[in-house]
Parts: sequence; C-alpha cells; structure tokens
Amino acid sequence: MNTAATSFPERNAAEVAELVLAPEAAAPEVRERRARQRRQMYVGQVASYSLGASVLLIYAYDGTISVDIASLFWFGGLLIIGTFTVLSEAGIGDRFTDHYLTVFQISAHMALQFVFLLSVPTIGIAFICVLFLIFAFGTLRMTSAQAMITWTLAAIGLAAVFLASDLPIGMPVATRLQRTALMLCFVLVIGQCAFLGLFGATLRKILYQRSIELKAAYQRIEELAELDELTGSYNRRCIMRLLDAEMDKSRRASTSCAIALIDLDWFKRINDAHGHPIGDEVLRTFAITIFANIRPTDCFGRYGGEEFLLLLPDTDGEAASRMLERLRSIVADLDWSAFSPGMRVTISAGVVTLRDVDTADTFLARADSALYSAKAQGRNRIATN
Repeated sequence: MNTAATSFPERNAAEVAELVLAPEAAAPEVRERRARQRRQMYVGQVASYSLGASVLLIYAYDGTISVDIASLFWFGGLLIIGTFTVLSEAGIGDRFTDHYLTVFQISAHMALQFVFLLSVPTIGIAFICVLFLIFAFGTLRMTSAQAMITWTLAAIGLAAVFLASDLPIGMPVATRLQRTALMLCFVLVIGQCAFLGLFGATLRKILYQRSIELKAAYQRIEELAELDELTGSYNRRCIMRLLDAEMDKSRRASTSCAIALIDLDWFKRINDAHGHPIGDEVLRTFAITIFANIRPTDCFGRYGGEEFLLLLPDTDGEAASRMLERLRSIVADLDWSAFSPGMRVTISAGVVTLRDVDTADTFLARADSALYSAKAQGRNRIATN
C-alpha cells in the first residue's frame, strides 16, 4: 500500500539550483516548472492509492474487511490529493520556500493512515507499513526541523494507538488470500522505499554534478568581474587590487617592483576620424599585442579610457624601461593600415619603480607624471621618474 510521489531527478536538481539562484519572487517559467513537478507528484500519489486500494480489495474479497473500506481509503486519498492539487494550481505553495507543502502533505497522509488503523485494526499492519513509505518520501524534501515535526506527530499517533487503546493491531495470515494481500503490501512498500532510496542517490549525484557546474560558473563570473569587456585585460578595480598586493609582496620580499602607465597617442583623433568601432578594434589589437609580449608574471589592466597599467614584479627601473621601449617599438611597427589606410598607432608610457615611502596613490602619481613628461616630449616615447 503506497502513497509516495515521484518526479524526475534532473528536474529536482534544477529546482535546487533555482532555490539558490532565483529571487524570492520566482520567475514565471520557474513557477510553471514547479507546478508541473507537483502535478507529476500528485499523479504518482493517485497511482499509489490505487495500488493500496487494490490490496484492500483482496482483503475484502476474502471477507476480512468490508469492500467499503477499500473504497473509502481510495476516496480519502483522492480527497487529500485533490485538496493539495487545488492549492497548487492556485499558486498557494509558491508563496512558501517549501512549495510542496511537505509537512502538511505528510501530516494529512499520516492522519488518513491513523484513521483507518483505528477503524480497521484487524489489518492494522498494512496501514503502519505505509507510515515508513510516507517518511521515505519525506526525507527527499524535508529539512531537519520539518523531520522533527512530522516524526513527533507520528510518535504521538502511534502512542495513542498502542498505549492509549487496547485495539488488536492485526496481521491476518489465516487464509491464502490474506497471506497474498499481506505479501503484496510488503512487496509494494519495500519496492517503493527502494525506489525512493535509488531516487535519492541519483538526486545526490546530480546535485553534486550541479554543484561542480555552479562552482565553474561562479569562477567564470568572478573572472568576468575582473576583466575589461572590450580588451580582455584586467579592469581598473582588479588591476588596482593587484597593484596593492604586488606592493606588499615586493616590500615583504625586499624585491624591486616597477609599473608603467601606458597611453595610446592621439586616440581621440582615431575615434573622431575613423569611428568608435575602429577605435575599439585598435584597443583590442593593442591589448592582444601587449599580452603576447609580456611575461606570465606581469599584470596588464585597463586603467581608464585609452590608458593602461602594466605591473612588472621583480623588475628594476632599467629593465622596466627596456621592456617598455621594446613594447613601444612593437606597437609602432604593427601594420595598422588593415583598419584604415595610412593609420599609425603609437604609445607613450611613464615608468617608475617602487620606493619605500610610496603608497598606491603616490606610486601611480609618479607614473602619471612620467607619462605626462613623455607626452610633453612629443609622444611615442618612454619616460621615467
């Protein structure tokens, strides 16, 4: 005799992800998916009660109970399922975190079993078995608090039956039909409990896989949050954080550290003359060129507009100047005519090394002063400070 509901593990896993990621007011498509899952569950419950009523009919055919008991059991189950179906279609459950209203469903189904246990104690074992199945289903969805509430209700009900009454809780096996009915009762309950266990194991595997996917997605989001969308270099917030970290590292290890503030010469003229789409392509090409010609330990980020910041750890001033001079020459020698005939792009840069008294602001201010000096000297050059 069964009252368990089933649904696809993949959809339940998706639902768990939605609980984490979706806002409190679930999107319409999420609500529709949840309603669809609940309908599947209610169909499973109807099938379960139908099987349970069929077992009772065997007892009725044997004469152990009245045929009305099987009918009432079936209609009682349908009444509970119908009530929760109406609540589901009205969207009542969507107002709660547990949109299945698990505690209420379990309580209602348990109450029905206790009513028949008290009414027909001669086959009481059949209704008691169902309690195990109800809790097997509940473990898939209940929180610890919900489990304690429903377990307490079940304990109170069982105490009332066994301790507060003298009802003879029976397990009739006198005839072949009685033994058949009892065997079917056990087989169906054990089968569905086993299925729910397998379902739970499958769900855990899927949730584990989803957790891996979510972790990868979060990593990707973090990466995107650190990158400039246009150039693929670090954005200002990230490059400033890396600057602070590199300054601390350099001071702890007593190593040199240099930075270069780089500016594309006359970039506004490029935008005005050729349009912003061409300007964007120039910025992308410049960034790709820099990435291809710096060390893996160097950090390159967009400081703002056409200005970029290059962090050069373990690099003294002379080595940093040589590196920037090489980058300047590479950029100047690129064939920019692919974007527009006769186009020429150059860069200017201010290079400075870290001093003991420097803060991030003063470090950048000196780099900016050196960059200003490079521009004042005619651009397309490297200046130090």
